[in-house]
Amino acid sequence: YTLILPPAVPLWQVALGISFGVVIGKEVFGGTGKNFLNPALTARAFLYFAYPAQISGEWVRSGASNIGVWVAARQADGISGATTLGVMGSATHGAEPSTMVTNVVGEPLSLLDCFLGFIPGSMGETSTLCCLLGAAILIASGIGSWRIMAGVVLGMLGMSLLFWGFRGQSDNPLAYLSPAWHFVVGGFAFGTVFMATDPVSAAMTSVGKWWYGILVGVMCVLIRVINPAFPEGIMLAILFGNTMAPLIDYYVIQANVSRRAARYAA
Repeated sequence: YTLILPPAVPLWQVALGISFGVVIGKEVFGGTGKNFLNPALTARAFLYFAYPAQISGEWVRSGASNIGVWVAARQADGISGATTLGVMGSATHGAEPSTMVTNVVGEPLSLLDCFLGFIPGSMGETSTLCCLLGAAILIASGIGSWRIMAGVVLGMLGMSLLFWGFRGQSDNPLAYLSPAWHFVVGGFAFGTVFMATDPVSAAMTSVGKWWYGILVGVMCVLIRVINPAFPEGIMLAILFGNTMAPLIDYYVIQANVSRRAARYAA
């Protein structure tokens, strides 16, 4: 939960969010193993909509030097800032992603910066490399589903390629992001590895895990590109996938039952 929050979020909001996530996101449905929403994302969604200014942390330089600190938006007097995706979403039409934002030392942002984590963001989302290492551990230990992870990536690839292919007809700068940028910017990697694979709120069937992952990946890019109010889409995409997971499993099971019935009837 704390890894999906900005570093300078007030501690009382951390406590409030986790209380909301545990009580409303889990306990009211019967406790551990019975919740249909990811409690950590439920808590963050509550903070995001209840305290949007404070939950958006910003990197602010100190004086003329390149040394800076993270501050909450409400603490930055006279300084305007936004998340990496937020800046990209408000950039000049047709601009290259690397020219839209700068890294923490004021240099043009590169794919390598994003991949290694030299960018501002929530505490756990900045380094795609670390997220991939975590994915390897989860898959090797059997805790995380590789089907869900692969499905999310496939959904993101398909939808981002669709937008990227028609980027010349769109006025949205985020339509100019290639799949590689979508993968390394924002919380996509962290959400794919650690949030979408929650064994309780995700789909349970093998085929359902593929469809669940694809749905999350598609919705993530759709929210990023289509909805200007939410530059980051992985949180809402996973929560939407959580609500659809039981329905996905139901239809997968019914399809299996129908196939077996037809086979025995023959």
